[in-house]
Amino acid sequence: MARYGREHKEETRRRMVKSAGRRLKKDGLDGSGVATLMADAGLTNGAFYAHFESKDELIAATITDQLQEQRVLLRGLVDEPDGFMRFVHGYLSPGHRDDAENGCPSGALLDEVVRSSPVIRRAYSAGILGVADDLAALMAPGAPAAGRRRALGCIAVLVGSLQLARAIDDPHESEAVLAEGVRAISALLAIPPD
Repeated sequence: MARYGREHKEETRRRMVKSAGRRLKKDGLDGSGVATLMADAGLTNGAFYAHFESKDELIAATITDQLQEQRVLLRGLVDEPDGFMRFVHGYLSPGHRDDAENGCPSGALLDEVVRSSPVIRRAYSAGILGVADDLAALMAPGAPAAGRRRALGCIAVLVGSLQLARAIDDPHESEAVLAEGVRAISALLAIPPD
């Protein structure tokens, strides 16, 4: 019987985390069992236990990965003068609103994270505070440490606006919520919205 190398195991784990990210944001934390999450990754249930002790551990790893991807995106915008507002406009866009599966984990899962296990909440807390630090660096390139509270306020507006826009079934009202979210952040930071 051939044993797989470390690279194969790491690649399998990455595949599990990436496919779980899409499924969890689409169906919610409790919307799919381990069998569905593994089938999405093209694996069997048995493969799951070689990588994770519980579904909560997979969810925590997935949330960590999703928020790390967001951090990479924010860091990539740091040298662009309009990077912050480009991020805001992209986040509060109809495209992002309509694509929860490939979007921000906060916008798709925040209300469930609140009611989840300590391991999931701990992973989310660490990840979102890192996002806030990177957002602060984007908002105030010269003094990012002083901006964490403002960044958390912006995250609250971004996520709340996105969730509300997703919940409203009238497309025009939903887009108005997105536009108001952009205006609210612009007013909060005294930045022109366009």
